[in-house]
Amino acid sequence: MASNITLSAGVRQNLLALQNTANLLGLTQNRLATGKKVNSALDNPTNFFTSSSLSSRAKDLSGILDSMSNGINTLKAADNGLTAITTAVETMQATVSQARQDASWKSTSFTVDATAIGTSTIKNLTFSGGAVGTTPVNVALNDTSAATEPLLTAGSAFTALDMTTGDETYSFNVTLDGGSPVAISLGTADNTGGGSTLTLAETVAGINADLAAASSDVRVRDSLTTAGNLEFYIASGTHTGTSSTIAVGTFANGGTTPSATTFFGFGTGASDAGAAAGAGAGTPKTVDELVTAINGNSSLTGKVKASNDGGKLNIQNLSTEDLTVVGAASTTVNGGTGSSNTVTIGGNTVRKNLITQFNDLRTQLDKLADDSSFNGVNLLKGDTLKLIFNETNTSSISIVSQDANGINSTVLGIDTATSAEFSSNTLLDARSDDLHAALTQLRSQSSAFGSNLSIVQNRQEFTKSMINTLQTGSDALVLADSNEEAANLLALQTRQQLSTTALSLASQADQAVLRLF
Repeated sequence: MASNITLSAGVRQNLLALQNTANLLGLTQNRLATGKKVNSALDNPTNFFTSSSLSSRAKDLSGILDSMSNGINTLKAADNGLTAITTAVETMQATVSQARQDASWKSTSFTVDATAIGTSTIKNLTFSGGAVGTTPVNVALNDTSAATEPLLTAGSAFTALDMTTGDETYSFNVTLDGGSPVAISLGTADNTGGGSTLTLAETVAGINADLAAASSDVRVRDSLTTAGNLEFYIASGTHTGTSSTIAVGTFANGGTTPSATTFFGFGTGASDAGAAAGAGAGTPKTVDELVTAINGNSSLTGKVKASNDGGKLNIQNLSTEDLTVVGAASTTVNGGTGSSNTVTIGGNTVRKNLITQFNDLRTQLDKLADDSSFNGVNLLKGDTLKLIFNETNTSSISIVSQDANGINSTVLGIDTATSAEFSSNTLLDARSDDLHAALTQLRSQSSAFGSNLSIVQNRQEFTKSMINTLQTGSDALVLADSNEEAANLLALQTRQQLSTTALSLASQADQAVLRLF
């Protein structure tokens, strides 16, 4: 056993030095191999545990850094979606602007057949389809109200001329617009010479004086017909009746009570007699009157436009859909019915095609939002992105879109385009305003995401610097100086060689005793 072996003091001292050198040499080699001067708590407990704590924090922050990187890519994906959606909305806005500027409305010009529509039966021009819709809208082509709505009706108080006494006054009552009867004086009958004469001046002056006293806008015509009929007309444009017609009795010298069956028809504001007496026939409307009637119909306003095309009635379809017109055969307005008297005016094909383009862009807008996800998180679909900024979970940020539902056509207020909308300039202007508001919302959301991205990127750079600081501090406590350790190794190797030589010399001194034998 080693305890039974006796070494000289010199050998033992050199052996101990050699062992210490070997230990130091091993320690130096280990430091060079690991790069650390503190590899365990045995080397330096304080430095070892402090370094471990700093390294652990740096490791935790490294994991958080990976999460931040994913968060930044999620924000970039959302920004990519917003950019594409903004382009889509701008294209939609251009589509609406193009439709607004287009005025290629289809129209057809018709000649008006006055003979066909000038009957006692009401004839209509009927519109349906297009912007008008499924409920037909009628516009009368003639006026038959003369036979059914008299403005002036003769009273029963006619006094016959009996020619037995001197001058007599011939008079009767009329009712004005359904008001109180007004006594009308036709003049004085002069029987001198055996006959009765009603002078024109007496007749006109007498009747007009009575009508004027009644504040009527009806005046007598300044002549008598050969049959002895009085003719009346509307003297001003203030009369408000739907039609202006009269009925007066005939008279003749020595005649009896006249009948009240003679009718004269007038349009409102007319200045002369209209239809023939007693016929009750509908007066056909002129092209200008039909233009006024069509354009003045509130059910057709902004849907159908009429104009006088060189004496023809031009009907313009202000819609992207076909307009059906009943009461016209080919290019002639006749008031007829049935398929042979039905004409179709095509819709605006340019605007109709733009509707399809608009709705396609709207569909793509939603698809762009659906595809803007990263790692399962889609901010444009209303998802929330939460990022942790420190190892104790006390610093974080939650990123979500401004609208809880994210970004899509509904949130942006972009409804499906319709034929009615693209047929109306007013509605297109409103749509343009809505798209402008949508662009403003998109830019606001993009700005918000951009601000969030800046925060995360700034925090990412801070975390990287913090990790570097922690790691540097940790390394400073445990890492070895390779240059120093290399020099130490060289010195120890030299020492080891010297110790070996010294040990050898000490051993040789012990061997000197052998020479005595």
